[in-house]
Amino acid sequence: MSAQQLAVPPPPIDGFWSGTRRSFQTMIRRNGFGLIALVLLALVILGPLYSVVLWAFAERWQYPSLIPQVFGLSFWERTFARADIAEALPFSIVLAATVTLISAVICLPASYAFARMKFRGRQLLLLSFLATNAFPRFGLYISIAVIFFRLNLIGTLPGVILIQLVNTLLLMIWIPTAAFQGVDRSLEEAALDVGASPLRVFVQITLPMVMPALSAALLLTFVNTFYEAQGALVVGLPRIVTMPVLMYSLINSQLIVQYGAIVSLVLWAPSLILLILAQRLLRGGYLTAGFGV
Repeated sequence: MSAQQLAVPPPPIDGFWSGTRRSFQTMIRRNGFGLIALVLLALVILGPLYSVVLWAFAERWQYPSLIPQVFGLSFWERTFARADIAEALPFSIVLAATVTLISAVICLPASYAFARMKFRGRQLLLLSFLATNAFPRFGLYISIAVIFFRLNLIGTLPGVILIQLVNTLLLMIWIPTAAFQGVDRSLEEAALDVGASPLRVFVQITLPMVMPALSAALLLTFVNTFYEAQGALVVGLPRIVTMPVLMYSLINSQLIVQYGAIVSLVLWAPSLILLILAQRLLRGGYLTAGFGV
């Protein structure tokens, strides 16, 4: 390296900052609307979470302070010492698992039939499972509750299970149907040609290929069932109280905000983990394929 090259001074700091400022201004001009929308979306989504997290650990929070004056964990112990929460939380988990299992037993064979059998009205029947999502659910629940009242199912566990099964049909039918349709039939036919039984082909070839989609459908169904409140409220009360139903009273009828915030935070964390797992399982595009059947 020559002496002239060594003598060249480094670029001035002012030039670096002016170039950075010009780049930032260019980005704002090109993507200004997208950045504004992103900031607003973050405020809408993260704003309530910010409040919930702070209230969950707040001992004292008075206006106009933006953060609690005193943090602590005393309300956590008081929250889980409540008899209604200690009873409703494990009951809701067991109930959601039970509904998911029953839904899988009913819907997975139907999904396989939709994927492999061609019959008249197949497409119309598949679209009928959108009915619970195409109309206001509360009105549908009221109509079902009238029938359940005549069958003496109001305020009973079977009634709550039946009303929650209605919400599982879309996920547990459409996603597995798309997964079964995506299986390469030539692999199954090759296994049959070498003497494998249909049951062995299904267990060792078909099932492993669709397992990611089935797992995602099960996880999404469990989360959806766990947070279902309107059906359980209309059909289950007064004897059957799930955690989402109890949240109504914790949020709307309690003077202690921390109760609702702590339970919301505790319930939010497992659902986030399950949804992340479902997203990882759905990298193959089974969800988008399922809703394009």
